[in-house]
Formats: sequence, structure tokens, C-alpha cells
Amino acid sequence: MQPNWSGWEEFRADQQEIVLPAGQVVHIPVTIRYIDVGEAQCGTILLMHGIPTWGYLYHAVIPSLVQSGYRILAPDFLGHGWSDRRDRFDRSFQSQARMITALLSALGVEQVEVVGHDTGGAVALMLAIEHREFVNRLVITNAVCYDRFDDDMLDLGHPLRWKPRPIADLVEALEASLAAGLTNRSRLTPEFRQGIIAPWASEMGKLSLLRNASALNPNQTMALVDRHGDISAETLILWGMDDPWQKSEDGKQLAQEIPGAVFRAIDGASHWVPQDAPEEFSAALLDFFAASPTAVR
Repeated sequence: MQPNWSGWEEFRADQQEIVLPAGQVVHIPVTIRYIDVGEAQCGTILLMHGIPTWGYLYHAVIPSLVQSGYRILAPDFLGHGWSDRRDRFDRSFQSQARMITALLSALGVEQVEVVGHDTGGAVALMLAIEHREFVNRLVITNAVCYDRFDDDMLDLGHPLRWKPRPIADLVEALEASLAAGLTNRSRLTPEFRQGIIAPWASEMGKLSLLRNASALNPNQTMALVDRHGDISAETLILWGMDDPWQKSEDGKQLAQEIPGAVFRAIDGASHWVPQDAPEEFSAALLDFFAASPTAVR
């Protein structure tokens, strides 16, 4: 059945929940929230968000992907959205990659079409390099892939600066970030703004976001650079060209370093491209997947 969410609260209510045992991801059991919709007639697409978003980033593109015959998995990363946000575990890209492989194994999913946005793109690159058995095809979109990290997000990673500040200051900063990353201001809807900010608008949420930001470390992405050439999955680099943070030259460089990768621009769209240009974004995914048929798993 095709999903039909009227708002972020319905999206959240549609999430499923799983507890991944101690030792699989981190030293304690962790609870992961995720969307799992559609039938895998054409395959399964894994949609990975970045910071400071959660699976809701993809709410506008999921219905068309489901309608086209795909099963969609859209998890919230550790410490993000409505997944486990306790102040008791590492939130590095490596931990997120372990969470994804543990989740796929728990769900009995052998292989997926991987889509990674922002820091989710860094995790996607890790999967394609270190866990390639799970990756059928790869889409990297407006991703952190070298050492270009957003200064505002890095600043959030300084707890001495941010922990004493009120939640209202954090909400104001997030609202500014959402606005700066959209070309089409009509897409900065109250529902999108409220939905993205909702997980962070509490003391627990604020602290979790600070911990997520403190995990941002260019050493993690730069350690992958000389391994981009090892990626064997067919790859699409999909970029909103107005991005003020993750510049298109990074995407073009990545396309040169991954064997056979194709760069595709989405003009008139910025960083939050699944929200900024959902029709173009979903069409690009479907064109890429349809152009390189593979066995359904």
C-alpha cells in the first residue's frame, strides 16, 4: 500500500522499532526506529539521512518510489530522530555503518540500493567499501565526502558552548539552517520545519544533537579517499547545485574517483534536495535504477 502521510507525526507513527542486541553495534542494546513500506518487486531502497535530519527528510519522495515497485527502508541513525538518543554510545560514521548492517541482517535483507545524503553519504561510502556485500547500487547526494564540514554543525559539537544555552537558541539555529539549505522557499513548509526540529526540541534531544555534532570528524571521511577506487557498485552522484555547504566540485571529484560513476546535477535545488526538489530527486533515482537492471533480492 502506498504511504500517505499528512504530516510528520503520521510519519513518526508509521515507523517500526527494533532493538539491536549489545555487541552488534555498541556495547549496549540500542533501539532503532525506521520506516519500512512497499513491496520489493523491483528491489529494496535504503534511504539514509544526515545531520540534523532524520528519516522524515525523505517523506516527499518515498510514495513515488513505493508506487514504482520498491520496498523502502528509511532508518533514523543512532542518536538521530526517534532512534536511541541516550548519552551512552558513540555516534561515529563507523557506528552508524554497523547499525545499518545489523538492521539489514535482522530484517533478513541481503542487498539494497543505497542512497546517502549529507553524513548519510559518508556512511554510504563506508558501506560500499567495507560492506559491499550489502550494496547493489549506490547513490551519493549532497554528501560529506572529504573534509568540507558545515561550521555551524561543528560548532554544535562544543558542549561547553551549547549545553548551557536554552532550547530556543538551538531551534533558532536549526530553523536558519533549514532555510539556508533550500532554494525553493515554498518548500520550507511549517510541517517540514516542525518535523525536522521536533526530535531536538527537548533537553534530551538537544544533548543528543550536540553529541551527534561532536562525532563529526573529517578523519573518518579522509580515511576513505584512497579507497574510493575500490567501490565496485554502480554509482550515481546526485547533487543539488545551489548547496552552500557541500559544494558540487566535491561531488564531481567523487564521480572521478569512483570507477564508472556518473554525476547528475539537479539545478535550482540546494542541500536538502529531497525536500527542495522531490520530483526531480525521485525521478533521478528511478532512472538510474531502471537503467541498470539487476536481480531482485
